[in-house]
Amino acid sequence: MVQGAKRTTGQVVGVVVLAAAVTAFLAVAAVRHGFFDLKVYYGALTWWVHDGGEIYDYLKPGTQYGFTYPPFAALVMLPMAYLPWSAAIVVSVLASVVTTTVLIWWWVDPIARRAGWTRWFALAVALCLVAAFEPMRETVNFGQVNTLLLFLVAVDLLRLLPAGNRWAGVGIGLATAIKLTPGVFIVYLLVTGRWRAALTACGTAAGVSLLAGALFPDASREFWTEALWNTARVGELAFVSNQSLRGVVARLDPAHPSTLLWLLLVLGTLALWALRSRAAVSAGDEATGLAFTGAVMCLVSPVTWVHHLVWLLPALILLVDNAMAAPAGRRRRVLLVAATIGYALLISRTVWFWEKDFTGLGGFLGSNAYVWISLALLAFLPIRGWLTPPGSAVEEPDVPQLDKADRGLPTGERHMIGRPLTVR
Repeated sequence: MVQGAKRTTGQVVGVVVLAAAVTAFLAVAAVRHGFFDLKVYYGALTWWVHDGGEIYDYLKPGTQYGFTYPPFAALVMLPMAYLPWSAAIVVSVLASVVTTTVLIWWWVDPIARRAGWTRWFALAVALCLVAAFEPMRETVNFGQVNTLLLFLVAVDLLRLLPAGNRWAGVGIGLATAIKLTPGVFIVYLLVTGRWRAALTACGTAAGVSLLAGALFPDASREFWTEALWNTARVGELAFVSNQSLRGVVARLDPAHPSTLLWLLLVLGTLALWALRSRAAVSAGDEATGLAFTGAVMCLVSPVTWVHHLVWLLPALILLVDNAMAAPAGRRRRVLLVAATIGYALLISRTVWFWEKDFTGLGGFLGSNAYVWISLALLAFLPIRGWLTPPGSAVEEPDVPQLDKADRGLPTGERHMIGRPLTVR
């Protein structure tokens, strides 16, 4: 009893110290963006609802930035137009915090159970580390919607689809209708042969988009015929914050970026993604399939700002998952070092050292550092081969008897306990 109390006290002190260290780090390293993107959304919705303007005609004063999301996103955000600005900030921050907490719990809790860590302590440590993660802090500081979209996708892929729920695909469809880029997860469902979920996602995206079109016909017409194709509203492709393959190519020659080279890189990346995603699903590893698809979305999208790299979080956490599942030794050390290096680079603002000058070999390597991380995760993140593929006829090896703490694990996670690690 005394030993348990001492352990709890030590963990509480550890979390407090880590939280203080992260707070100090953020005070120095975090850039204050003043909820810039949220101001764009808020201004556009206010202009549309209260001033009688067209939402896609709005530009934030003194900038080239306007509302770039589909009409269904405007419908979802519509209540913001009736809130005071301070309340809109509170809602935005709370939405990011709550969805992030749930996501981290889903990813970290199974690792904590299998490794024998105290579950609340593992969650608290993970949340502190995530707070320092540059894409996450940029998401909060800009007032972005990245974690909400990731949450919708994760509900489908981590909860509904493994359970065979007929509603699987709805979350991906909603995310796609809010912001088109998550539509790559529909392609993921098709590539991996989950036709029903893919049709559900397509039907959901189409249905809510038609609903928005019926409610806001003028805005819908302008978005699909004009605003969607106006790339000048998005920003400069060569800007160092654009950590996509398109950004890499644009920084090679900002005046005349090669579309052909970009397309060739995209095709090669998609081929690798398709192979690895099919292997992950074949192994029953839906979480790694999600991680692969999040990474490829960041790579092939024409514009992937640093805050969009929130989609790399699943892959980084799964590196730790694979490390803790491996026997103590070289493999575990290599995976933990890889996770540490990736995380360290993604909290460091490394790419910004080349914001003004990304020429030369050093500029090429440094200004695209986050792209190299995305590629490495796509190519080398292990597939958790100790999972049992859905419907597998392979006989289960001996699995240790579950204790009380293990009984709360989802079925797929129970299969991980005591299973040998194989990697694809």
